[in-house]
Amino acid sequence: MSETTIPARILMGPGPSNVHARVYQALTSPTLGHMDPVYFKLMDETQVLLREVFQTKNALTLALPVTGMGAMETCLVNLVEPGDEVLVCVGGVFSGRMPEIAERYGAKVTKLTIPWGQPAQPAQIAEALKKQPAKLVALVHGETSTGVMQTGLPEIARICHDHGALLLVDTVASLGGTVFKADAWDIDAVYTGSQKCLSVPPGISPVTFGKRAEEKLAKRKTKVASWYMDLTLIRKYWNEERVYHHTGPVNMTYALLEGLKLIREEGLDARVARHAKAAKALHAGLEAMGLELFVKNPADRLPTLTTVLIPAGADDVKVRKTLLEQHSLEIGGGLGDLKGKGWRVGLMGEGAKPNHVLVFLSALGGILKAQGASGVKPGAGVEAAAAVLNG
Repeated sequence: MSETTIPARILMGPGPSNVHARVYQALTSPTLGHMDPVYFKLMDETQVLLREVFQTKNALTLALPVTGMGAMETCLVNLVEPGDEVLVCVGGVFSGRMPEIAERYGAKVTKLTIPWGQPAQPAQIAEALKKQPAKLVALVHGETSTGVMQTGLPEIARICHDHGALLLVDTVASLGGTVFKADAWDIDAVYTGSQKCLSVPPGISPVTFGKRAEEKLAKRKTKVASWYMDLTLIRKYWNEERVYHHTGPVNMTYALLEGLKLIREEGLDARVARHAKAAKALHAGLEAMGLELFVKNPADRLPTLTTVLIPAGADDVKVRKTLLEQHSLEIGGGLGDLKGKGWRVGLMGEGAKPNHVLVFLSALGGILKAQGASGVKPGAGVEAAAAVLNG
């Protein structure tokens, strides 16, 4: 037995997020066999609720026994064949992983490089497809390395389809916390993770494939390069055939189902509004303190993840360490181009709450004042955030 005491944390980093007590309780339910008829019923219930969150009627909607990066790879390995042209919009660390994965499966990748802190523009994608046609366009809806939310998805989807390309969208940090409509926006393939806005522990990742993506999968000239990630096999376990493929993550499925039930009870629109209001309060508080947000255009900011630039005189590592040790509150450090230059503050699922915003701003203000950070007005942050939350 480990002698390490596991502390209760306020998780305000880029993920995982805090977990509701009912989800923890679901995890402790008796483990069933992965071919048990009762478990199959729970899988069916999970699919129904996943379709609600994805806002889709797609038949091929299920949960993979992997984390978010595994879902990214699963989608790419199923949609890419050797020699396929793929266009990836790269504007952060996570979108930057897509080209490497696609290339490993034989794709010819074109990168559309987007300045960090900005979303891709539909016109840029249209121009890139004119220069180099592609069978697949891939992008990230909520980039957790920058705090950028990709806007204009309906127009981007139309452009992709006009050029004969499928659109694959990463919603790991956005689904369940922002507006996302797979069917209404005509998105072909989407994946997410359990541990962020769905507020379920990491380890299980939902995906959904539309009709075009299913046709691509059915008409492949080569087998999917990964047996474990082959959706033509996995779907047979999730549909009425119930063909054994892998040992399903039984208790994690319980947890995911309970997390989805909580979303239904809250209401998806209400949940999105809660995240938006918490983010607005956080942004107001940070700016009132004299801090600068990395994403300049408010319309481009991801409500679930905010990147704030580190002020002069502040020690990046010491600030995060003090927050963790003295306040049991976690935020993330910068990645890639923002390493040592910014903090990543998450408001996801159970973490998108007024008290979390206020506690963080209060704690951060005190720490920055003690460090002698220049231009910081500690008390102004809480006051400005409270005005938004109480408005």
